[in-house]
Amino acid sequence: MKLAIEKIVYGGAGLAHNGQETVFVPFTLPGEVVEADISAAHNGFSEATLSNIIKAAPDRVASRCDHFEHCGGCQYQHGAYEEQLRIKQAILKETLERAGLEALPEIAVHADQPWEYRNRIRLRVAVEDDALRVGYLRRGSAEFLSVRMCPIATPSLWQAAEAFLALDKGFPQWTRVTEEIEFFTSHNEEKMQMTLFVRTQPHKGFAEFCESLQQKMPALAGAGVQVMESAGRGRKSLKVKPGATWGAAGLNYTVSDETYWVSRGSFFQVNRSIVSKLVELATEGRSGRLAWDLYAGVGLFSRVLAKQFGTVVAVEAVKGDLAVNLRGEGRQAVAATTVEFLRQAVLERDRPDLIVMDPPRAGVGAEVCSLLARIKALEIIYVSCDPTTLGRDLRAMIDSGYSLHQLHMVDMFPQTFHQETVVILKR
Repeated sequence: MKLAIEKIVYGGAGLAHNGQETVFVPFTLPGEVVEADISAAHNGFSEATLSNIIKAAPDRVASRCDHFEHCGGCQYQHGAYEEQLRIKQAILKETLERAGLEALPEIAVHADQPWEYRNRIRLRVAVEDDALRVGYLRRGSAEFLSVRMCPIATPSLWQAAEAFLALDKGFPQWTRVTEEIEFFTSHNEEKMQMTLFVRTQPHKGFAEFCESLQQKMPALAGAGVQVMESAGRGRKSLKVKPGATWGAAGLNYTVSDETYWVSRGSFFQVNRSIVSKLVELATEGRSGRLAWDLYAGVGLFSRVLAKQFGTVVAVEAVKGDLAVNLRGEGRQAVAATTVEFLRQAVLERDRPDLIVMDPPRAGVGAEVCSLLARIKALEIIYVSCDPTTLGRDLRAMIDSGYSLHQLHMVDMFPQTFHQETVVILKR
């Protein structure tokens, strides 16, 4: 069918209409006229595959990766970077408006390097034609896709993957049992961590394997094994237990003037180019008696806030790295979920000057919004990686008396549909 692409929706597909039917076509751009074939019909809409571009958008470009459109990782490599930013800004605005938010402040857009920005990659490992390969999942499936490049990853990460493959003949007892492998590099690429995910761990030889890899990749500072155990069907039921280790248990990662200890496997923002802007937006120009950092992770925001507030309380379910990074007078790391901490804070009638919160994709949810309404902090910084859950939570917070003062779209994930938002709310 012939379709005119009207806009791009969250997830990356272009939206068009065939009569009264809504059709979603991936790898298109606004204003394009395309031919597409229906691949799946649903109640009220259809999914299609792009077969031909009749009229291309002026911002269409050649993709940089050989695996684009086949790999599930990127959705926007066919669009010039400025167009990607315009698309994400429009999606954020429409998503928040659909949540019932009116009179939105202008969305400020912040961007940096659109390629080679990732400081962490996690690859699948498989044998194809008796050769060991690394890859990702094929788009829209659980099928392994062997890859030869990943242009959004820091180059040293891909070099580490190639070095791992080169050890297959010497250490097949380790390479061939590995189902997934993760590499994480420091800000300057001088230190790297590796994690192997296996079903069965060999009894010996891990140190020799890591030392051989280090000869090819001198930055390798530490490595560990995670043994995967399935408690049921599907990846959501997958459990892991720690196995062999070698070298350092983590690495130091510097953002602006702060250096953080990040243990192997701990969460840290993936974009090495723009993370300093994210910290600046959440912390710059703010000071007072008491600040809370909820969903604090390793303390990315807490460390900076501790210089500006008399007391900083940082909350994380497991406070290992947070406790290391937030030592000193007036700094408190709390091991609790955010909802547990807020329930107790309501009873104790605590009222901070500032709350910073950076939840996972699921957002903060109804109970946290309700508890925040009772605490009545003067200012809240909400850092979100999902505009849909952000809209839901902001609607609840505005209904409880907060107002939107600033909206920032921070492009932490160029070439993909994912986006980060920083929202400033005040009472």
